[in-house]
Amino acid sequence: MVDGVTLTMGVAGSKLEKALGDHFPEGERYFGLENFGNTCYCNSVLQALYFCVPFREQLLEYYSSNKNPSEGDENLLTCLADLFSQISSQKKKTGVIAPKRFVQRVRKQNELFRGYMHQDAHEFLNFLLNELVDILEKESHKVTSLPQTSSAEHVANGLNNAQVNGVKKEPLVTLVHKYFQGILTNETRCLRCETVTARDETFLDLSLDIEQNSSITSCLKNFSSTETLNAEDKFFCDKCCSLQEAQKRMKIKKPPHILVIHLKRFKYMEQLGRYKKLSYRVVFPLELKLSNTVEDTDSEYSLFAVVVHVGSGPNHGHYVSLVKSHNHWLFFDDENVEMIDESAVQTFFGSAQEYSSNTDHGYILFYESLSAPKS
Repeated sequence: MVDGVTLTMGVAGSKLEKALGDHFPEGERYFGLENFGNTCYCNSVLQALYFCVPFREQLLEYYSSNKNPSEGDENLLTCLADLFSQISSQKKKTGVIAPKRFVQRVRKQNELFRGYMHQDAHEFLNFLLNELVDILEKESHKVTSLPQTSSAEHVANGLNNAQVNGVKKEPLVTLVHKYFQGILTNETRCLRCETVTARDETFLDLSLDIEQNSSITSCLKNFSSTETLNAEDKFFCDKCCSLQEAQKRMKIKKPPHILVIHLKRFKYMEQLGRYKKLSYRVVFPLELKLSNTVEDTDSEYSLFAVVVHVGSGPNHGHYVSLVKSHNHWLFFDDENVEMIDESAVQTFFGSAQEYSSNTDHGYILFYESLSAPKS
């Protein structure tokens, strides 16, 4: 055991090395993660984030400039950076790591994840990214409140100092914002005076309603479709100074570098009085053109990870992840890692029939922009 990290080399690991042979990517590591009692929701998200290469590189950079935090300074960010560093610096190419410190920290930080119940991978991803933002923002405030600390390291880690010579600058851009944050614009057009009111809001992921036998493209179209506000839902128009009928739609003003799409597979059914899993077949392409943007220019994305929910209901089941690394697709199921064919990705679209023996459905999709991230 190394610093709470168990290292083992399984048969699956050696099989994976054999399968890749001479094509094993230089410097890359493929490690399974031990399950600490229903922590597959955490493991599947961690694998997706680890193979989000620009994010991983920034975390490793952060780790190298913040090594060995004192006990009081340990937080989710230092534990995540430490885990990523443990994986990337392994002598062996494959094996299993126990993310014990990280899981302990998650449980300490949030009581929701303390028990051994089945948890939601999307809720965990949301919690983790927002927690990282909070930690980075607090660290930046510490830096800016210290005299004469223009820390180049912090800027390198995606942080901009909030104040320079007492003058307020743009809002802080953390490494989470840099890669995952996009901007939506909510446009409302008054049908009486035609005035358009636009309100911007940021997002770290998009949650999409799904329909049977649909695609990500059609779900995104529905997300941005025009809705009429009338009857009890009328809009208060500032120009008319009264409630008016209006049309409202949501568009993507600034697409993120890493586009995370959450498919809303768990729906509350009024008549049942509980949540039900929607096993709908939703096709997600390997290459995605994002067309519902304000600028009407297509943003092109490539799929690099999928968190999959396995099971027929919302309160039980299992999570695994599919990851693309150096043009190979890999299947991560806790401790086990194996190669899969690209064509196997489509078996996770969902089921065209209501009752099907296939319960492995794509739940969270990770797409990377084909253009460089804007700083």
